[in-house]
Amino acid sequence: MADLLNLLTDIEGVSVGHCTDPALGSGVTAIIFEEPAVASCSVLGGAPGGRDTALLDPAMTVSVVDGLVLSGGSAFGLDAAGGVQAGLRDIGRGLQVGTARVPLVPQAILFDLINGGNKDWGLHSPYRDMGYAAFKAAGKGAFPLGTVGAGTGATTAMVKGGLGSASAVSSQGHRIAAIVAVNALGSATIGEGPHFWAAPFEIDGEFGGLGMPETIDSRLRLKGANVTATTIGAIVTDAALTKAEAHRLSICGHDGFARALLPAHLPLDGDTVFAASTGKHERADLQSFMELCHLAAIVMARAVARGVYEATALPVQGALPAWRDRFPDRVT
Repeated sequence: MADLLNLLTDIEGVSVGHCTDPALGSGVTAIIFEEPAVASCSVLGGAPGGRDTALLDPAMTVSVVDGLVLSGGSAFGLDAAGGVQAGLRDIGRGLQVGTARVPLVPQAILFDLINGGNKDWGLHSPYRDMGYAAFKAAGKGAFPLGTVGAGTGATTAMVKGGLGSASAVSSQGHRIAAIVAVNALGSATIGEGPHFWAAPFEIDGEFGGLGMPETIDSRLRLKGANVTATTIGAIVTDAALTKAEAHRLSICGHDGFARALLPAHLPLDGDTVFAASTGKHERADLQSFMELCHLAAIVMARAVARGVYEATALPVQGALPAWRDRFPDRVT
C-alpha cells in the first residue's frame, strides 16, 4: 500500500470534500463520483435519518448515483444533499429525464444537536449552504480526518468521535476503501483505557499501534439513554458490482461497525452504510467478490478507529475530551 493514501480517494474517480463549522459543532462531507456509480445501502440502526435511501434498494429501478452525503444536524442536516445536488446540477451532472436533469445524491445524517455547539441558526438551517461548500471543496488526493466534515460534532460513549477513512487492495488488485463519521452511542475503545476494539485489523500504527490490552472489559458503556447517536459511512470499490452486490457489500461494511464499536446498531443509533462501485475494473468471479466483502468489514473497522484517534475536542465549554486529550502519551 506504499502508493496509497489510506483514504477513500485511493479509489480512482472519487473526490471528497468537507465543510466544517466548529462553532456550530457540526459539518458535512460530500463524496463525489467522477462518473455515475452503482450504489446501494443498508440501515441497521434503530433511529436512522436519510434522504433517497429507498431508491438504493436493489429492487428499485435506478442503479447509479452521482454522489453521497454524510452530515451532522439530525433531520435538519438533510438539507445538505440539496446543496450538493445544486453543485452537481450546475456542472451538468444528473439523471436525464426528458428535458430535465436530476442529480442523485443519497444522504445519511447523525445526531449532534446537543454537543455544545451553537445551533441557534434562525429560520433556515445552514446545511444546504454547507452541502454546497462541501461539494465545492471536493477533490482527489489527501483530505483531513478527525473533527472535520460530518465528524465535526460526533461523539462516542468515552471520547470525541470523528471522521475516519481507510483503504486496502485485494489479491486481485481491486481497491476498496471506507469513510465513516463515528457518532456511536457505544464505544470505540475498550473499557476505560486507550485501546481500540479495531486493534486486530490495524495497519502500520494508523491509530496508535497499541494492540489489545491484557484484559478485556466488555461492560456496557453508553453516552446516554435519552439521546440518539448514529455512525454513518460508505464503502467504495473500483471493482465492477451489480446493485445487489453493492447491497451485500454495504451489509459487510456494517460488520466493520460491529468489530470496532461496542455496542453497535442500537435502538437509538441510526447506523447506515452506503456501498458504491466505480466499475473501473472487471471482477473475475464470486471468490473475488467474497474477498471484497471480507475487506469491507476490515477497512470500515480501521476507519472507525482512525476517526476517533484523529479527533480533537470541540472548542466549546464542556466539550467531550478527545482520545488525544485523555491519552496524550499514547499519540504517535
